[in-house]
Amino acid sequence: MPEPSDRIQFFADRGDARLRLDQILVRRVTAISRMSRNVAQQWIEAGAVTIDRQPARRPSARVREGAAIEVTLPDTATRRSAPEAEAVEVDVLYEDASLIAINKPAGTVVHPSYKQVSGTLLNAVLWRIRDRVDARPGILTRLDKDTSGVVVVALNADVHAAMQRDGAARRIRKEYLAVVAGVPRPSSGTIREPLARDPADRRRVIVTAGGAASETLYEVIDSSDGLSVVRCELVTGRTHQIRVHLQSRGWPIVGDRAYGVPDERIMRQALHAWRITFPHPATRQPVTIEAPIPEDLRIFVST
Repeated sequence: MPEPSDRIQFFADRGDARLRLDQILVRRVTAISRMSRNVAQQWIEAGAVTIDRQPARRPSARVREGAAIEVTLPDTATRRSAPEAEAVEVDVLYEDASLIAINKPAGTVVHPSYKQVSGTLLNAVLWRIRDRVDARPGILTRLDKDTSGVVVVALNADVHAAMQRDGAARRIRKEYLAVVAGVPRPSSGTIREPLARDPADRRRVIVTAGGAASETLYEVIDSSDGLSVVRCELVTGRTHQIRVHLQSRGWPIVGDRAYGVPDERIMRQALHAWRITFPHPATRQPVTIEAPIPEDLRIFVST
């Protein structure tokens, strides 16, 4: 999360491009300041928001994917308290002056929220970098609480912005391993299904014609005893995307209590953020980071 200051900058992704500007602010600024549609509209009309350095005056304005949106927080903005460093060890996969990559265990929340203000991965990262006085960590790859694997954290705002641009330009490759019930046919392909929050239960995501365009590549890498290990690659990055896309094809993830079926052999969804490849934000050289398969998935995965 960027340091709470008087200015926030981010780059619109595909999900943003489908929304009004006031909706985008509610989606993106809530982590920094308490936000509602009414507050967002007031800020926009007061000239506190720019799109590609041009003042935005209409709450209903639309943005293009990749547009630079900058918000100057008014003095009256109610800031959320900054997360605190906590002395918790993390499994570091990669670290340099620009970024740090952590192997997140299942059961760990990535970012503090109003429900959980401590014990998160970000609290632990803040402790890890406590001696870097200029570091301002920003989570780049968020995972569900019960999904394990690679989480990349930018260590300053410039790196965060550069990697957001690379993500919008599809220069970042994110690969996951999932264990599913059934044997997908064909054995590789693309799932394109629009996704949106379930109006009956906002904690869930559903396939619906009015949802955001979403795309997942998949490939079966092993099958036995009615289960398959599937490598998935995110083209878009919607909430619960892999879980819902696989379930929509009749291949629910093992152990997924929300979209699949429980399995006594595993206490969470069998989904692991396995590997990420991207151009380094400073050197532009390719970087690949891989998270080892955790113990609770080894009974399913032989690769």
